[in-house]
Amino acid sequence: MVNFAEIGDGVPVLALHGWTADHRLMSGCLEPVFTGRGGYRRLYPDLPGMGRSPAPPAITSSDDLLAAVHDFIDKTIGDQPFLVIGESYGGYLSRAVTRDRAAQVLGLALICPIGTIVDRSRRTLPAKRVLRPDPAGAAGLDERTAEAFTEMAVVQSPSAAARFRDEIMPGLDLADMSAIARIEQRWELSSPPESGAPFPRPTLILTGRQDHCVGFVDQFALLPHYPRATFAVLDIAGHNLQLDQPAMFDTLMGDWLDRAADPSEP
Repeated sequence: MVNFAEIGDGVPVLALHGWTADHRLMSGCLEPVFTGRGGYRRLYPDLPGMGRSPAPPAITSSDDLLAAVHDFIDKTIGDQPFLVIGESYGGYLSRAVTRDRAAQVLGLALICPIGTIVDRSRRTLPAKRVLRPDPAGAAGLDERTAEAFTEMAVVQSPSAAARFRDEIMPGLDLADMSAIARIEQRWELSSPPESGAPFPRPTLILTGRQDHCVGFVDQFALLPHYPRATFAVLDIAGHNLQLDQPAMFDTLMGDWLDRAADPSEP
């Protein structure tokens, strides 16, 4: 059983969070984008083993998580056309969903996605940098949350810290780490997400210039597969790009929604 949050009515929007987070990672950054935009039914699931979605012993791989996402789509969306948004590992799964349901997916948006290299030890990564330090940023956080925030934040502002506390840390606290360890033994999908035909509809690929988790170089190789992609490498942005550069995030996501909603699109 997959736990999920649902907001709004209209065109379904499936939003898949990153590894060990939960649906609040996605709803926290996307709901402001949808403010004033009617006609969208946002679906925010917790992936099995994360948030409040259990991962039974039968779930042992990313292939199993992808199958669970497809089952969720069958039950909540059916054969309706829909949009897909994925962050980090959720972006990896989102690309596979798009491959498998290309005729049904109206558009794909990727936020700091895992690139063409899944193995963490082989990724091309920049050095960790904090470009806007602020000692007051983590002052109101408990020790564990402060440590997790400062490990990832390129912008260590109080507002970014508060969003990390509310949107990301709750999911990290809920993750089933035994299930996580089990699935990581077979973390790479058996069929690469770009193994199908190129995806011809509006796409957005957002990366952070200072993202020392998935980087930005390995994502360039995705471009031939997504001929309608806007590709952005944002400076002063790490793996939590939406916290480091919220205004740019909102603008680029809004542009993607406009492109995907254009009636002249095929």
